Amino acid sequence: MSADAKTLAIYDAKAADYAKIVVSKAEHKSLIGFVEDLPKGAHVLDLGCGPGHYAAEMLKRGCTVDAVDGSAAMVALAQAVEGLNATQALFDDLDAVETYDGVWASFSLLHAPRKKLPQHLGQIKRALKPSGVFHIGMKLGDAEARDALGRAYTYVSEPELLELLTDAGFEPYDIFKGEGTGLSGSIDKFILVRAHG
Repeated sequence: MSADAKTLAIYDAKAADYAKIVVSKAEHKSLIGFVEDLPKGAHVLDLGCGPGHYAAEMLKRGCTVDAVDGSAAMVALAQAVEGLNATQALFDDLDAVETYDGVWASFSLLHAPRKKLPQHLGQIKRALKPSGVFHIGMKLGDAEARDALGRAYTYVSEPELLELLTDAGFEPYDIFKGEGTGLSGSIDKFILVRAHG
């Protein structure tokens, strides 16, 4: 997660509410596609795991999952998922090299400042095994702003995100755009991209 103290404090305070949010059909479909693109028994990093909903589904589908989040309260919820290794860490802490078959970053990197996105994508690329699979979910837009709850967001356009991914050495191959409601209650447009490392 981002090192933005206010954003982390909000997630700590709202972790129980966040855990009640149901995974959307689009995200679930993307998760199934992600897992199907991985080798059997894949080792996956859930980067910004929140309460562990996605990690739990990956475990059910035979993956070994390392889950990390910057919020202590979110990590506590994720640790309650049987078989899940959940730890507290920030994006800057990712130093793995060719460790993961897949990295899942569902609406987590949007909390990183725009200027840090190339660095974080480079860290993810290094953490992936050759031809690993990366999933990223971001909200669409062009600003850096705080939402109604005060969380820091970096919004990206589709061309910007695809350029960031390509510049980091990824090959995007599956793109989905939609809109949904999150913790703040606002309806936002989003993009889900799957890419080879």
